[in-house]
Amino acid sequence: MQHTKTRQALLQAIYEELEQAYEDTLEDVLELLKIRKIEDEEDIQDIAVAKNDTTISWEEYQQESA
Repeated sequence: MQHTKTRQALLQAIYEELEQAYEDTLEDVLELLKIRKIEDEEDIQDIAVAKNDTTISWEEYQQESA
């Protein structure tokens, strides 16, 4: 429940700032969100590959990706 309240408060604060932002700033924010989503998807794929790769241990992968 606390996570939901915190998230709602963050979204409200972000929304208030976005309401006052210039259009090019909004475009920048959108682009950053898209980049972050792509990076997260790539990380998830890399983790799945690493878990199935028996040539290195999971601990070695974690050290290399840190």
